[in-house]
Amino acid sequence: MNPETSPADPTVIDESATPARTRSNSFFRQKRTPLPRDDARRQGDISQLAFLTMGGRDPAIAFLNTENAELGGRPLAVATASDTGYEQVATAIRAWTRDPDSARDPGFE
Repeated sequence: MNPETSPADPTVIDESATPARTRSNSFFRQKRTPLPRDDARRQGDISQLAFLTMGGRDPAIAFLNTENAELGGRPLAVATASDTGYEQVATAIRAWTRDPDSARDPGFE
């Protein structure tokens, strides 16, 4: 390697080159605090209950992420927030499977 033209050599500097822009990646790396342990446990438990009880991923995700007036918000957020919210959402999931006239999408059965 020629030390006179090596890019690693600090003496070789192109003065006419524009300085490199540093990218902050703030869009891709949002700084959020992690969920507390109890909230994360409730979120995982309610997701698993919905997946197993509602017959798969698509109906469970549709239920958990859709605003629900009876529960007071998105079921996943309600269940994650508190133990009582978890029980409300778990009861709604169990009722969803027992009620044949519920708002199920016929494509998921």
